[in-house]
Amino acid sequence: MPRKPYATQPFPLATMPPGIPFIIGNEAAERFSYYGMRSILMTFMTQYLHNASGAVSPLSGAEAMEKYHTFQSAAYLLPIVGALLSDIFLGKYLTILSLSVVYCLGHLALAVDDTMVGLTVGLTLIAIGAGGIKPCVSAHVGDQFGAGNRHMLEKVFYWFYFSINTGSSAAMLLIPWLLHDYGPRLAFGVPGALMGFATLVFWAGRHSFAHIPPAGRKFAREAFSRAGLGGMAAIAGLSLFIAVFWCLADQAYSAWVLQAAKMDLHFLGHEWLASQIAAVNPALVLVFIPLFSYVVYPFVNRFVRFTALRKIGLGLSLPVLAFWLSAWIERQIAAGSTPNVGWQLLGHALLTAGEVLAFGTCLEFSYRQAPPAMKSLIMSIMLASIGLGNAVTAVVNHYIQNPDGTLRLEGSSYYLAFSAFMAVAAILYVPYAMLYKERSYLATGESAASAA
Repeated sequence: MPRKPYATQPFPLATMPPGIPFIIGNEAAERFSYYGMRSILMTFMTQYLHNASGAVSPLSGAEAMEKYHTFQSAAYLLPIVGALLSDIFLGKYLTILSLSVVYCLGHLALAVDDTMVGLTVGLTLIAIGAGGIKPCVSAHVGDQFGAGNRHMLEKVFYWFYFSINTGSSAAMLLIPWLLHDYGPRLAFGVPGALMGFATLVFWAGRHSFAHIPPAGRKFAREAFSRAGLGGMAAIAGLSLFIAVFWCLADQAYSAWVLQAAKMDLHFLGHEWLASQIAAVNPALVLVFIPLFSYVVYPFVNRFVRFTALRKIGLGLSLPVLAFWLSAWIERQIAAGSTPNVGWQLLGHALLTAGEVLAFGTCLEFSYRQAPPAMKSLIMSIMLASIGLGNAVTAVVNHYIQNPDGTLRLEGSSYYLAFSAFMAVAAILYVPYAMLYKERSYLATGESAASAA
């Protein structure tokens, strides 16, 4: 029996494309696996890591921070490789499906080996898998839309982002508890099982997707065209500002976990684990996305045009306040006090609002700026901002370590230094945004120019 051919263009519909539920379901499960694994990395490395002889051999806080952010950097720089593989050779569907298998093997390595070898192999495979599929999934969402339903694209990207945070919020509450009560084997095994489920959901939707073919040689022609080079340069410039944002924001899952362990974790009548506190970030995203999309943005637009670039600019300013708050918390801890973790939750709220405004907006914005053959590559450049930001954090945490185990930059000074870095970036962004000229492309090749 001949195989049913795949559609190679967006379905001519005025309604929601049929493949969107499969993509969003896949993304929710995949993000559960990633954030669940990531939520316990700091605790695992500083409390549960064993050496080859079977004895517990944990890393120091600064060593764990360095390794954590190095992994995060790799996971968000490797999207460039996945994008090239997708846009030139395999297409988005086959790239996502094949690298998802690599992703599953990484989870397996973490679940069966609690030594540095298992940690290194597991994180390497996960970085390749998660990094490789990341730009393809978000670009694959946009590929499902044509002229008849293009008006739905912005809201779908927000719901796509909503699915990410549904999976991650659930994982960050459950997986730390599994680690605490049952150990690393089950705690890493459950995210691996969810990644396997995510792969099956994606495969099940194969006949509901529009499979935009890889560009092959056309990719090189388009990449080096005036539009291609201009699109890459524009997004690369924007990604530098977003990189500074992630330099601070991703420390909510590393430095803030270590800080929370020194705080009063009794909140709302419950004693929380330090690694569970960051679950408030994706939980708040679930609230902020519809709030911003359906209330805040329409209200602001009644008075001033709240463009994508203006949303991003406001988002870049909020981490400055969040890290000022972290510096104040550190001063309270240094004075012999034990502040309640509720103060850190306020910091998470500021970071989350910044994330929705800055990065949530950038997902859809970056897709529109990319010529048709370069959708995954342009998305990977934006995702690389997360990798670059984490690389900076990893380098800082490497060089602040003294040979005797003390730190050159610690306590409130550490947070104030990053806050100042973010403030400078937010100020420099203003003239950049004023000069930026937008272009809009869909998978069909339609384009339109507009001023920022």
